[in-house]
Amino acid sequence: MSSVWRTISALHVNYKKLICLLVIAVGVCRSASAMCPAACICASDIVSCTGKNLSRVPATLFKHTKRLDLSHNRIGILDHDWMPVLLDKLATLIVSHNGITSISAGSFSATPNIKYLDLSSNSLRSLGSPVFQELRVLEILLLYNNHIAHVDSAAFGGIHKLQKLYLSYNSLSQFPIDLYIGKRKLSELVLLDISYNQIQSIPIHYMSLVPARHLSGIYLHGNPFYCDCTLYSMLNFWYLRHFSSVEDFKAEYTCVLRSGSNMNKLPLLHDNYLNCSESTINGSFHAFGFIQEAQLGERLIVPCDTKISDAGTHFVWISPDNQFLEPSKDIEHFRVFLNGSLEIDEVQYEDAGLYSCIAINRKRLLNETIEVRINVSNFTVDRSHSHETFNTAFTTLAACVASIILVLLYLYLTPCPCRCRSKRRKRQPSQSNPHASILTSNPPLDLPADEKKASSGKRVVFLEPVKEPKPGQNGKVRMFPGENIIAESILKTPRTKSESDSMNSVFSDTPFMPSS
Repeated sequence: MSSVWRTISALHVNYKKLICLLVIAVGVCRSASAMCPAACICASDIVSCTGKNLSRVPATLFKHTKRLDLSHNRIGILDHDWMPVLLDKLATLIVSHNGITSISAGSFSATPNIKYLDLSSNSLRSLGSPVFQELRVLEILLLYNNHIAHVDSAAFGGIHKLQKLYLSYNSLSQFPIDLYIGKRKLSELVLLDISYNQIQSIPIHYMSLVPARHLSGIYLHGNPFYCDCTLYSMLNFWYLRHFSSVEDFKAEYTCVLRSGSNMNKLPLLHDNYLNCSESTINGSFHAFGFIQEAQLGERLIVPCDTKISDAGTHFVWISPDNQFLEPSKDIEHFRVFLNGSLEIDEVQYEDAGLYSCIAINRKRLLNETIEVRINVSNFTVDRSHSHETFNTAFTTLAACVASIILVLLYLYLTPCPCRCRSKRRKRQPSQSNPHASILTSNPPLDLPADEKKASSGKRVVFLEPVKEPKPGQNGKVRMFPGENIIAESILKTPRTKSESDSMNSVFSDTPFMPSS
């Protein structure tokens, strides 16, 4: 009996071992199948499922995968459950060439630790808000070769560690300035490629607010820019600072004229082809802080706007009188901060001049020299000059207005001299003067009605007598060069019979003898 129980117990133990072996075998098989799907190629923590015509992601991916390549498939849409497995160790995800048309919010909740995301060569037309908020550690985002025409201002919200963004070969018509200014700006973004889009103008007044370490990584070539001297001065300024985004693609910066049917592309950075004025070109130096205006006695802080801004960068300023200004040394009223900014306390006239900032990064073996010109002026003196100019102009204007008023008064308010003369003659009817007129009209006070009517059209001629009669005149006044000129040539109005008789009495041949 004991042998039977011994045999049964042995079988029971063997049965337990068999079950354990079966469980282990199933687990091994499952883990083996999870390590590499049949349609993919696996190498350690790298899984490549490229070119397999997949419409969905395999559900048996190994959860420790760090790099997943799903390019050249037919995934189409990225929604909240397109990734069936939680891949919290995944750092690189490639989903290019999949005909993706839309990305929904929460699409990357299963892959929160991605640092490199490739969505290039798809069919995206817009980026809504927000679609990448789960990717808190994303550093590189590839969106080139899509059909993106609009990017929401908050589309990249939450990815504050993004360093490189590729948006070339899309249909963008506006520069995404919100990436650099405002509450949603990406402070770590050092490369933005928006080349070969449909951008025609750049908000240069906002670009002057962007630090040089961000500006040096903006690629704008291949866009159909309008020919503009302000844009030329900005790009030329970048070229002089040796920004690789302009130096390496100088020939691909072109522009077209705003008006006219000529749509030929003109070189934008070819020896001032646009013939821009020096004031416009120098304006970019003011806008980007390389010419600083200071008032006498004020506190001035000048940043060292260099593209080398990594930790460990050392800054040295050189003043116009060749003094070395360093963060560890305060000389007179100069002080240099650790971030490279130069402080001048109570600016004086002798502080004006050309300053040089040298940024040195020994770890990366890089250095850059920035030159800043400081101009010092006196606000009080300038303001008094402006007031004097205003007072002079106002006085001149007031004098002109007063002169015009006086002229108008003279023209419209001066009494008619003819009436005054007629009144003066009526007051002195019997006065005789050798210089008076020889022709006078003294009609009787009471005339018949027909005579008054006939005399109303008469004209009076005033002539000055000749002071000394010439020989041959016999003391006679010669009114005209010829003796046969009649009075009708002077009195041009039609005459009645009474007028003729009257004029005959006036123009007589009686000699005129001046009174002695």
